[in-house]
Amino acid sequence: MKIIAPKPFTFGDGKRAVLLLHGFTGNTADVRMLGRFLESKGYTCHAPQYKGHGVPPEELVYTGPEDWWKDVMDGYDFLKNKGHDEIAVAGLSLGGVFSLKLGYTVPIKGIVPMCAPMHIKSEEVMYEGILQYAREYKRLEGKSEEQIEQEMNAFQQTPMKTLKALQDLIADVRNHVDMIYSPTFVVQARHDHMINTKSANIIYNEVETNLKELKWYEESGHVITLDKERERLHEDVYQFLEKLDWEE
Repeated sequence: MKIIAPKPFTFGDGKRAVLLLHGFTGNTADVRMLGRFLESKGYTCHAPQYKGHGVPPEELVYTGPEDWWKDVMDGYDFLKNKGHDEIAVAGLSLGGVFSLKLGYTVPIKGIVPMCAPMHIKSEEVMYEGILQYAREYKRLEGKSEEQIEQEMNAFQQTPMKTLKALQDLIADVRNHVDMIYSPTFVVQARHDHMINTKSANIIYNEVETNLKELKWYEESGHVITLDKERERLHEDVYQFLEKLDWEE
């Protein structure tokens, strides 16, 4: 079975623009429904697809945060080149970390970090997540369990430098959160078992902006954009964006 690789998307042609960022081992499908909802409200939405994501896991391990950050900046520049001078950003998990990094790197109208980690998980826990992703990807390809086991054994021999670099990125952004002055809406799922949920309080307490909100979603897990409260989330993100002081 051939898996159709997720691609970047651009929805809408409104004057107000939102950059949407997916998570680690995720893809643009994570933020697609949010993009369609915001398009229906008159926003232009663009989501880049990070290098090494949405493709066989063997390709993921040869990429890292520098590659993905370049994809994020290319997405930002894409909207700039389309004529958008004011850009907000919403990101899930690693995408939330990148949304915060954008906040102290380039002009950003507003920031929505969703289930964004500020505490570093151990490499072991992160590695388990990659193995789970790899196994699931191979199942979706329709491979037999025997073939999957063979490929997983080979995959586990591959050096995983990505994880240390990812930890360094999270630590670096964590140290710069107090340099963010853009309005910020912190989104956190209560049943998030992928990250330390205290991260949400760190972001909320340390961003230097008067317009900031923190909302807990009591019935959702880590991939909150696809979970049972997603429609509530869509509306809340929209209401936050509407509070921003857009020029037009």
